[in-house]
Amino acid sequence: MESNVEIRRLIDVMPASGRMSIKIISKPHQAKVIDTTFPLPWNTDRLIYINFDLWSRLTRQQRDLMLLRMASWVMGVKWFKPELYQGVVLAGILGSLVEVTQGDVVGVVVGGGLTALAANRIWNSNRSQESELNADAGAIKIAQRRGYSEVEAAQHLLSAIESVAKIEGRSGLGFIELIRCQNLKAIAGLSPVGIPE
Repeated sequence: MESNVEIRRLIDVMPASGRMSIKIISKPHQAKVIDTTFPLPWNTDRLIYINFDLWSRLTRQQRDLMLLRMASWVMGVKWFKPELYQGVVLAGILGSLVEVTQGDVVGVVVGGGLTALAANRIWNSNRSQESELNADAGAIKIAQRRGYSEVEAAQHLLSAIESVAKIEGRSGLGFIELIRCQNLKAIAGLSPVGIPE
């Protein structure tokens, strides 16, 4: 598989909102088929790394859904959105700065601790089971705009998750992957049992 040709095709598959910030990079020596680093607030580019030797073992539909799922996840990571913990981080930083200028060591420690706790909460919420399920749902919605039906998209993503585990030589799926698969089976009509709310 010619990586540059596939990258251009994948860019066309991506949603327009992701084309400006997501960069697809060939990484032939990584053990994973597709991977990304957690997007930090100061990084404007969202990098997705693909091992094209392993990637070529997936069907085109599986590749489309895996890319859309990864793109949906990296675009879903929001550090700066108006929620409680983002406000706590901002208040902690501002409070720490005020305490530093006043020379209050205890205030600096409290403000820094508050900032660290809230930042940790933001980090964990972006790595949660819910964010993973939201990324799958986002990928399916985008795939529907690319000509897939909801059921087809769920089936292709489900088969891609299982195929990637085999390609990477893993003995089985992880806990969150199993939850994602069960949810995708329910969407695809392969199982009457979904994920409890």
